[in-house]
Amino acid sequence: MNQAYSTKVMEHFASPHNVGEIPDADGVGKVGNPVCGDIMNMYIKVENDVITDVKFKTFGCGAAIATSSMATDLIKGKTLDEALKLTNDAVAEALGGLPKVKMHCSVLAEQAVRRAIDDYLKRKTGKGLDVKSDEELHEEEAVEA
Repeated sequence: MNQAYSTKVMEHFASPHNVGEIPDADGVGKVGNPVCGDIMNMYIKVENDVITDVKFKTFGCGAAIATSSMATDLIKGKTLDEALKLTNDAVAEALGGLPKVKMHCSVLAEQAVRRAIDDYLKRKTGKGLDVKSDEELHEEEAVEA
């Protein structure tokens, strides 16, 4: 059951990229899992439908920090449509894999991105995405575990 973290996960945990807040963010995505205690906040700046800057603040385990860091790397400079195609599997794969018991962290990272874009769209157009609640995410994780 105890599966080691990849070198990439350890690098992103030890020196995470894009840490911090964007005070005047165009969109903010917040996700949390009350059971494992991981909380992610993602902040995006958008110009001409392109994510020009992204930062995160995560309270959680090493995998939660590493997946947040990798997710920000993967969406920075991308269009909103490209960023919305980001999957938790792509985040995990970019990190060289995650132990099965930590895959939920990549789901949280994917959802934090979706919620930040959802928040941006609601502010800009008044209409957001169909995003899952923390409770729905937790129920899905319980089924997968």
